[in-house]
Amino acid sequence: PTAVNLSLAAQALTAAAAAAAAAADGSGERVRAAVVAAAEAMMAKDIEDNQAIGQYGAEAILAKNAGGDGVGKVRVLTHCNTGSLATARYGTALGVIRRLHELGRIEHAYCTETRPYNQGARLTAYELVHEQIPATLITDSMASMLMKQFALGAVVVGADRVARNGDTANKIGTYQLAIVARFHGVPFYVAAPATSVDLSIMSGEEITIEERPHHELTSVQGVKVAADGVGVWNPGFDVTPAHLITGIITERGLAEKKHGSDTFDMAAFLKA
Repeated sequence: PTAVNLSLAAQALTAAAAAAAAAADGSGERVRAAVVAAAEAMMAKDIEDNQAIGQYGAEAILAKNAGGDGVGKVRVLTHCNTGSLATARYGTALGVIRRLHELGRIEHAYCTETRPYNQGARLTAYELVHEQIPATLITDSMASMLMKQFALGAVVVGADRVARNGDTANKIGTYQLAIVARFHGVPFYVAAPATSVDLSIMSGEEITIEERPHHELTSVQGVKVAADGVGVWNPGFDVTPAHLITGIITERGLAEKKHGSDTFDMAAFLKA
């Protein structure tokens, strides 16, 4: 999958099962218990990491916007779903918004519907309403007008894979948000755990982009909306180049570019 941490998690659970099975008393029950314990440990670590991402992200956004007065509030736009329904309990990019809300510093959150599969409308909007965060849903094509009409403090998105130089693969539509954010002078942040950073690839050019089924575009909840016979191109992800990204928020802190550089050194950041 494009999401590198999914592969890492699957490998870790496979290793836990194999180690339990290789033990002298490697019964089916022992293997089951080992896999459950490993999964629960992953969940606990995921929650801890996401809460740290939320805190670092909130600090970064407020530092850019609030002028240090400790009372200013911000408007933030996010894309796709990166909350408790996508991670565990807290979220990454949505965890940043959640933390801003906990601090009383979110004026308004905006979420894109995230076509064609509508994760923003189906999932993110639900989480924002459930958490009683003031929020508005927009179509993906409204983002430019939104940034022109309202003073956004930041755009914050998740990531499926981050290259060594900071190029970031995420849900389709992320790249265009980064371009529009740059045009309007809005800080653009990526929020992701360190496990989403793939140091084996130098740039986003090496990321294989998954293509999704045609029916996601031609139908909405089973109702056909497109003409029979039309061609369909449906990449599930796009790659945002590092030079459009203000900072990459991880559980280890905020990764920033060195002065004068258009790219990140994620290897050095993770070693620090």
